[in-house]
Amino acid sequence: MSPTVGKWDTVKDREWEIQCMEVYAAMVESMDRGIGRIAAELKRQGRLENTLFVYLQDNGGCAEGYGRKSNADEIKDKVLKSMGPDDLQTKIWPPMQTRDGRPVLTGPGVAPGAGDTYVAYGGNWANVSNTPFRGYKHDGLEGGISTPFIVHWPDGIPAARRNALVNSPAHLIDLMATCVDVSRASYPKEFKDENIQPMEGVSLVPAFLGHDLLRTAPLAWEHHGNSALRDGKWKIVSEYRDNQPTKWELYDMGADRTELHDLAATQPEKLKELADKWQAWADRVGVQPWPLKRLAR
Repeated sequence: MSPTVGKWDTVKDREWEIQCMEVYAAMVESMDRGIGRIAAELKRQGRLENTLFVYLQDNGGCAEGYGRKSNADEIKDKVLKSMGPDDLQTKIWPPMQTRDGRPVLTGPGVAPGAGDTYVAYGGNWANVSNTPFRGYKHDGLEGGISTPFIVHWPDGIPAARRNALVNSPAHLIDLMATCVDVSRASYPKEFKDENIQPMEGVSLVPAFLGHDLLRTAPLAWEHHGNSALRDGKWKIVSEYRDNQPTKWELYDMGADRTELHDLAATQPEKLKELADKWQAWADRVGVQPWPLKRLAR
């Protein structure tokens, strides 16, 4: 288990914190019901069996604190006008007002969930959501990247494979390759005389059938200076902290999925091999230095 961040016995504003998670759960429930309505309509049309559903989340739990401090003083006596259909927010993140002219409320004491509220559930609940992993949204650690990935396709997944778990690592880049494969399309090399970036991923259809993925290259990524690479059971991670990247860490994901035992010091050759692979990938696809203002040099 990765370390626990907060202690429930010492939490302030406990009822408000409970509401934050209740609203999070309600959002999941609402989305689930919405997907159910789509599935019911496809079933009515006789198209459900041959429809490929892919459900996933784009990142792990978010520890950002947006909306967790009161903005009562900021909005006091503020007169707001309703927004026209083409008007943009004057304060985009977080929104300052609703489109019909009400101030957006934040902080303890504000029941989250309504259209005129903006309240993140914070680092403690994000730690709970990511159990047992380290890290959060933005990070290359498993807590930042490991998410549900659920596929439903009765005509394309054999009955014996339904409700099965697949442990092969997959990535967002694999979705394009999967859609191209399933639709029997061909991925273009150019559009309007401009070369198109080649597909990076692999089709996930073999996994639907119980086979190994035909991946020949490591998976690599970078977000806001947080970098990582996964090559078989090995993974390296570097986090962006205090305006600079940390040293690469090395983990054996087969033995240490929660990334608690850094092997960088004991396996320097493997670390260098993977770091070189990450750099080769970054140079090829155009990963930029972070923060981007450094490009001015």
